[in-house]
Amino acid sequence: MTGQPQPGVPILRLGDVLVTGLLNELDDRTAIAFTEELTERISAEGARGVLIDISRLEIIDSFVARTLMELTTVARLLGARVIVAGMRPPVAITLVELGIELVGVETALNPEQGLAALGWRQAPQPPEGARRGTAR
Repeated sequence: MTGQPQPGVPILRLGDVLVTGLLNELDDRTAIAFTEELTERISAEGARGVLIDISRLEIIDSFVARTLMELTTVARLLGARVIVAGMRPPVAITLVELGIELVGVETALNPEQGLAALGWRQAPQPPEGARRGTAR
């Protein structure tokens, strides 16, 4: 992509895992730009995992479903595992009603479970009342 940078879907890096999310405003152009940017980042940063949070996605169509499948396939070819997390029940029902199977797409109930499946662990929280950052 050349020219002026365009606002897109944010992609964050947590170690060797990339984390991103999809919103309802995903049009064809944005989806293509998102796919290109994410695959470039997987390659450039050597990401071994990608978490795509779709919990804010209220509807899904065949284009978005196909985009997720293609992205998963490309990511696997680049050596990364993709997990789609946070699918709402109406989105799942719509996929079934449309006869769309997300072939090869791993899912998790929420982003935390998706990150755990990718091997990402949250640092343990200190017990309540424990002092943080005390120097000796």
